[in-house]
Amino acid sequence: MNFDKELDARGLNCPLPILRCKKSLTDMTTGQVLRILATDPGSVKDFQAFSKQTGNELLASETASNEFIFFMKKK
Repeated sequence: MNFDKELDARGLNCPLPILRCKKSLTDMTTGQVLRILATDPGSVKDFQAFSKQTGNELLASETASNEFIFFMKKK
């Protein structure tokens, strides 16, 4: 999937991946896609909830060798 910016949140625990995502999205324009890399298993539910609360669309969520990859589209 194409993305405009990448956020490496590996090694960070809740709530830091969400806080870093929120900060990264503020620097982006509507429709741009942020790719987030995380290792916190709780981030799967966190990003789903963050998407519902903020209106930013969670386009995809993948798991690859103990890493979680999310694609978030800015509203």
